[in-house]
Amino acid sequence: MNFWEYLGNRHQQLLTDAYQHASAVFQCMVVATLLGVLIGVATYRSEWAGNFATLTTAGILTIPSLAMIGLLIPIVGLGVPPTVITLTLYGLLPIVRNSIVGLRGVDPSLVEAARGIGMSRLTQLLKVELPLAWPPILTGIRVATQMLMGIAAIAAYASGPGLGNVIFRGLASLGSANALNQVLAGTVGIIILALLFDAAYVLIGRLTIPRGIRV
Repeated sequence: MNFWEYLGNRHQQLLTDAYQHASAVFQCMVVATLLGVLIGVATYRSEWAGNFATLTTAGILTIPSLAMIGLLIPIVGLGVPPTVITLTLYGLLPIVRNSIVGLRGVDPSLVEAARGIGMSRLTQLLKVELPLAWPPILTGIRVATQMLMGIAAIAAYASGPGLGNVIFRGLASLGSANALNQVLAGTVGIIILALLFDAAYVLIGRLTIPRGIRV
């Protein structure tokens, strides 16, 4: 059968796999964002600490994703746990780096003015620094999400959820009637999900970033 016939016959399973893929990436991005911003907040004031945080998360990203999942399987088993850990760790670098850059880029005079009107350190961070650093942080989140969309496909190696299962089944049966259709369906599905997520981030940016800051 051709590609369109394959989609018509398997659309329910493909939609289920796509939902699981998107759900895994979304949930891991939430965790990675919280951890990444917290690390950025904790380290941006110190040159040494900021560089250490960036280098450490960059070092994690140099580990091949298949090797990372393979190393985690004996520790946490198959399925969701190695997928969540791997995706969360790989999503940290862009968020940590952009959080540090964004927070360091806040005009010191604005922070001083906030301190002058009696704001506490925590209030300054929440009401002045983080809102002004949000555009680069959001950019880091967008970059991390695009990375994780592709990396999540490797999770099928550990029986993880998502469209990687479709791709792996196709690769395992190369030469059979639907092998190419499976690989193509999984790949196209991941691309479409990545574009949808990116469009959502553009909308979030328009809703949360004041026009003056965007300009």
